[in-house]
Formats: sequence, structure tokens, C-alpha cells
Amino acid sequence: MADMKDVLGLILGGGRGTRLYPLTDKRAKPAVPLAGKYRLIDIPLSNCIHAGIHKIAVLTQFKSVSLHRHILRTYHRDMFTEGWVEILAAEQTGERPDWYQGTADAVRQQWVEIKNAHTEYVLILAGDHLYDMNYREFVDYHVESGADITLAVQPVSAADAPGFGILKRDATGQIVRFTEKPSADALGDLASLSDSDKPYMASMGIYVFSTELLHELLQQSGDDFGKDIIPAALNKYHVMGYVYDGYWADIGTIRRFYEVNLELTLDNPPFNIFDSHRLTFTHPRFLPPSEIRKTLIDEVLLADGCHIRDADISHSIVGLRSIIGPNVTIRSSVLMGADYYEDDADKARNAKLGRPNVGIGSGSVIENAIVDKNARIGCNVHIRSLPDRPDADSQNWVSRDGLVIVPKSAVIPDNTVI
Repeated sequence: MADMKDVLGLILGGGRGTRLYPLTDKRAKPAVPLAGKYRLIDIPLSNCIHAGIHKIAVLTQFKSVSLHRHILRTYHRDMFTEGWVEILAAEQTGERPDWYQGTADAVRQQWVEIKNAHTEYVLILAGDHLYDMNYREFVDYHVESGADITLAVQPVSAADAPGFGILKRDATGQIVRFTEKPSADALGDLASLSDSDKPYMASMGIYVFSTELLHELLQQSGDDFGKDIIPAALNKYHVMGYVYDGYWADIGTIRRFYEVNLELTLDNPPFNIFDSHRLTFTHPRFLPPSEIRKTLIDEVLLADGCHIRDADISHSIVGLRSIIGPNVTIRSSVLMGADYYEDDADKARNAKLGRPNVGIGSGSVIENAIVDKNARIGCNVHIRSLPDRPDADSQNWVSRDGLVIVPKSAVIPDNTVI
């Protein structure tokens, strides 16, 4: 069994996140809010902490200010605590004038810091997945199987397979074939499971390497683990596939982000945020309890500090500091809340400018939508889904994957119909 003190948890958080636009217009993908009070980065960080991994580094690059702020406020260690959580930000140097060119190149460019962690193993993780994996069991499998590299893998359907690295394993669990994001036409001979619903085995983008071997592999050409490093290693090294049979969601698109959030509101959600033995950690906030008056709420995750009165809310996420006026109806929507409260002076200023207050004004109806933080939605606004709505960008709202998204700090005037 591995000593988890000898494992460096390395979380990749530097991608552009273009498929999550406009949620990633002003923030890095791992900083996108989840379930009303968390951020995506909290998932791998919490999993590391539960596994006893005390040395954790997060690699960042694009629009990373809010991500840095969240990590520094939440995961600081005192002088009596073993280990650390640190940020390894992309930087240009005289030897390397370029930014990260891919997942492997990001690790390559931060090699000095990785080496200085003095760990025997490096656990490479993504910053935009929702799952509850016991990394201790994963690393133990790597050690006990005698693997040089171990990938976490999971069955997927034919519809999902083109979005992942698809692989085949032999009877011992060793990976004998790997194809990164194959086209639908190339899937024919890649099926390896008898399950007709999920006949393909996919890489989860989670890897364990010995530190020494990882350094050797990064001396070769290739900037991406899935496209370059892993396929090239199959013929030379013992590469194993660890089957993870729990819930796992790759939150790569607006539609998937929306679905994953609303799944958490169900009676038996696939991801249990209420497990007292596996809490998801996040920034502790000193907020008052939510105040709810004359409101019907069903299948709702309600965060702290909200003011709601005379509303009807179902199958939705209501985020921190949400202000919802009377006679509002909300159905199957994700509201991210606000970063601050407005005082009387702010509201008076808004009135002079003819601008709605932060929150949702009276008489509004919101269905099948995502409302980002600090949005100002006026009175009698109607936002509803339309069948086959095309992707489009308006001044204060965006449509993606059939959903309406109100971006961060957007203003929707009174009586608007979307």
C-alpha cells in the first residue's frame, strides 16, 4: 500500500473552457459555481483531503483571479498542519516564452515545482469533474498491480464515446489499445464490454505516474496526455486501467452543467453532498440563514443568505444571497445568487438609473434557464425554453444547447420576454 504522504495531487485547472461559455467569460472553468455554494475545484480538492493527500498543487492559466482567490481563502494551512495547497500559475520565461500548450505541457512547464514536492507518485486530476473517488484505493491499485501508469476508466455509451479517450484492456486490466476522441465512424472495433448501453471503456482523464517515470515521459515530444503521452507509452510501459464504478460527470458543456446541477435536487441524487463522512469543502462564509415567507418550494437546493417571499420554486438550485421578489415562478433552473447585498443607497441609485436591483423582480417567470451571479432581472420578466432554440448571443443573455443563460452581472429590464 502506498503512503499518501508520498503522493502529489496535481489538479489541471488552466483550460479555456469555451464550451461552458458564458459561465467562463469572466472566470476559469474550475471556478464555476456548483450546487449553489460550491465551485467545481472543490470536488478534486475535497477528494484529495479525504484521501490523506497533503501536498496539492493547482495549475492555472486562463482568467484565474477568482479561482486563485477562492483557493487562497479556503484551503490555507497553518504552520502546524502537514502539507500545503499551492497555485502553480502559467508564466513566461526566457527559456519558455509560450503558455501551456496542453495538459502534458502544463505539467512539463511546472516540473521544478513538482520535483521539489519530493513525492514518489504524482496523481494528475481534472478541475471540472463531479465524482467521489477514493484516491487511496486508486493509488493502491497502481502500486499493487505493478503498473508504470494507471488510468481511471469507466464505461460509456456510444453517444458519449467520441468525447473521451476510448481504450481496451486485457484480462489482467492492462490497457492494450487507446484512441483519443475517436469519430463515431471509428467506434466499431473499440467496443470492449457486453453492456449494450455502455459498451465502451473511457479514460476519465485521471492518472497516476511514478514521479521518475513522469519526468522521463515529459522529455519526449507531445503536449497532451490523452493525445500524445498515453498512446505512446502503451508499447513500452505497463499501463493499467482502474475501473471506477461510482458516479462521475465530466462537466464540459452548458447542457451537462445544467443537468448535473438539477440531478442534485432529486430525492436520491447520484452524488451525495450530504454524506457526513465525505463532505465537500468550500469557502466558509458568515452569512445569515435564508429567510423564506409564503413560498412553495419543492426539489430545491437552497443556499445561505437568501430572501424569498410569495414565490413558487421547483426542481431548481437557489444560490447564495439570492433575492427573489413576490409572485415569482421558477422551474428547472440554476440560480447562482450574488456576491454581495445591495443596501438602501444602492437601491436608490438603481431606481434613478432605471436599473433593476440584483436578484429577480416581482412577477417574473424563469423556466429551464441558468442565471449567473449578480444578475439583475427586472419585474414581469419571462424567460422560457423554446424547442430547438438555436445558439445565439444577445446583449444580456445567451442561448446554448437549448437553454437560456443570463451571464454574470447582466441586466434584464422589466417586462422583457426571452
